[in-house]
Amino acid sequence: MAQLKDVLKKPSSFYDEFLRKPDNYQQDTHYCPGCGHGILHKLIAEAIEDFGIKDRTIMISPVGCSVFVYYYFDTGNFQVAHGRAPAVATGIKRTHPDAIVISYQGDGDLAAIGGNNILQAANRGENITVFFVNNAIYGMTGGQMAPTTLLGQKTMTSPYGRKATWEGYPMKVSELLSTLEAPAYVERIALTNGKNLMKARKAVRKAIQAQIDGKGFSLVETLSMCPSAWRMTPVDAKKWVEEAMMKTFPLGVYKDVLDEREVGSWHRALETVPIEKYHEILGLAHEGMEVEGDVESVPKIFRNPKVLIAGFGGQGILLLGQTLAETGMRHGWNSTWIPSYGPEMRGGTANCHVKISSDPIGSPVVSEPNILIAMNKPSLERFEKDLAPGGLLIYNTSMIDIKPTRTDIEILPLPATEMADEIGSLRVANMVIIGAVLEKTKILQKDVVLDSLNAVVKHKKFIPMNSDAINKGMEYARNYKG
Repeated sequence: MAQLKDVLKKPSSFYDEFLRKPDNYQQDTHYCPGCGHGILHKLIAEAIEDFGIKDRTIMISPVGCSVFVYYYFDTGNFQVAHGRAPAVATGIKRTHPDAIVISYQGDGDLAAIGGNNILQAANRGENITVFFVNNAIYGMTGGQMAPTTLLGQKTMTSPYGRKATWEGYPMKVSELLSTLEAPAYVERIALTNGKNLMKARKAVRKAIQAQIDGKGFSLVETLSMCPSAWRMTPVDAKKWVEEAMMKTFPLGVYKDVLDEREVGSWHRALETVPIEKYHEILGLAHEGMEVEGDVESVPKIFRNPKVLIAGFGGQGILLLGQTLAETGMRHGWNSTWIPSYGPEMRGGTANCHVKISSDPIGSPVVSEPNILIAMNKPSLERFEKDLAPGGLLIYNTSMIDIKPTRTDIEILPLPATEMADEIGSLRVANMVIIGAVLEKTKILQKDVVLDSLNAVVKHKKFIPMNSDAINKGMEYARNYKG
């Protein structure tokens, strides 16, 4: 009896059941009848299966119909903000150079709000693969005009048809990116008849293989049907792609230099930068003191502190955060610092996020701080509610004439500005705060903080005064009886 050698089945890079979908729809895709997304999904999944890269593949999906990639692909998945897939793909690929990173984007996403993102990623020759679905419209959100909408095409926002004099010409992404030197492979395909599907299959595999071989940036633009937004039947939608879209967007290879590039020539891996090199890069010629942090000596609530510091511009908010982050790094912890401030040099809003952790930090953003430092009244009113229960609130009573309302947190009222004035300069109020943080949390050593000031303080003449302020802050926190 003859035995079957090949069994036709769904690629393992697809989930057997789409469990991320609502309960009643876990056997079917969500795409409309005649949509091209499902076809392209199949071609990509088959390539991932045949190349044996499922466990290495990370799919990046932004806003639009593309966002539902994570429903179907049993790979790594990242969902990102509108248009930002190339930027996120760049970060992931550079930190995980052995991963196969695939950005899956629509035309409203890639060519509109994400236009500069894709342009810069292509210009850098990032070793990623981009699948760009061009259906000439914003499909998910109601059928508005997209950058790729054809001249004369009627949409929700161009009811009389697109006009070059009003909305410009359709954007030809493949032609545009092919003028850059860095991209390795750019091709436009269509998901219509059998002949075009065979070419599409070949292009998908070639683009992924380019990344496997480390030959740089590749993009496959896919002309796809959108019967629902076009108000057409699936059959008519295929005809429209061939009779209308292909005239504006001719199929073909727009750039292919893969044979000219050596394997691995565009492979990038991040180098670990020691703290000495970090200081050299920033022009900080200083051999910093380093110690080994002891997490067991730190109160549990503060072992991986997430600090939000807020106040007016000019209060040293950002310097306060920089000092904490620098010191955390010198203890061997992971640390991040992100500033946020208004356009004013002085008097505007300013805040920063600081994380210090013995574990890797996934995001530098602090949404639920366990330490909140409020240097003025608007900051206390704005951020008090965000502080985690059991967290520490330090607020500047010199500039805040109200009391916190929370009863589930530890509160340290501190006249930081008055204390700084007594020391000799209002500018060291932020260092008074640092002293209080050191005393309350125990996570950072004072001598390392003082040494860190050599790296973060530009005017060295203030360092002795800063040291005095830190000592005063520690003494105040030690003696405070709330």
